Amino acid sequence: MLKEIAMSQYVSNPVNDKGFVDWSSEEDSIWHELVSRQLGLIDKCACKEYLKGLALLDLPVDRVPQLPEINAVLLRETGWQVEPVPALINFDRFFNLLANKKFPVATFLRSRDEFDYLQEPDFFHEIFGHCAMLTDPKFAEFTHIYGQLGVNATSKERVYLARLYWFTVEFGLVKENDQLKIYGGGILSSPGETIYALEDERPLRADFDIHTVLRTPYRIDIMQPEYFVLGGIEQLYKLSKMDLMFHVQQAMKAGLLPPLFEPKEVTHA
Repeated sequence: MLKEIAMSQYVSNPVNDKGFVDWSSEEDSIWHELVSRQLGLIDKCACKEYLKGLALLDLPVDRVPQLPEINAVLLRETGWQVEPVPALINFDRFFNLLANKKFPVATFLRSRDEFDYLQEPDFFHEIFGHCAMLTDPKFAEFTHIYGQLGVNATSKERVYLARLYWFTVEFGLVKENDQLKIYGGGILSSPGETIYALEDERPLRADFDIHTVLRTPYRIDIMQPEYFVLGGIEQLYKLSKMDLMFHVQQAMKAGLLPPLFEPKEVTHA
């Protein structure tokens, strides 16, 4: 959702006037397999706020959940809603939705050809990866303020804000009783990265620093070479009460840090 792409191979399923999608039996089967394998990993890997939120959502395993089911829980807990969108949306709509406590959800599921990884956020990524955290008031408030900032930001400022979202909402880690846990939806919807983020020796895991985060480049098509670790989810809430745009301006003046990955176009013979 955080970048504008010209084309997508996926098309969102239509949503009727009651907010329901006519999911196929094949899509129900894909959802079942995606959820079943991820449930086996997250109990020991996800943070307590995510696990509490997942229990509140009580997602079905044998079929794809419907948007009104998700909305009933989010509205009760934090006043948020999910909003069906096409496969890809631009920055303007993305920030406007968040600013109005609406989380964009594309109503398509990945194909079996891209079962383990796809660059585009599908229904599983958005619902299973993100919606549990939106039941947490501190996390929900951070996301709301983030959207409001993005609405009024310039195009260049939005690129820096995108890094904040990437290293928190998508790929954030948090310390919990001296153990590393996951709260980022991009990790929690990926079996491979769930294990990699916590156990692999290759990625760096640094304490969260707003100035560093805003200046750190990322790529969407690789396992992340670096993760930033919060001291607790309340740190996000405190962050939302700071003058974040001041930090964006400071980061823009300082410029980007050297990337920890090769450019996408570089290949070796």
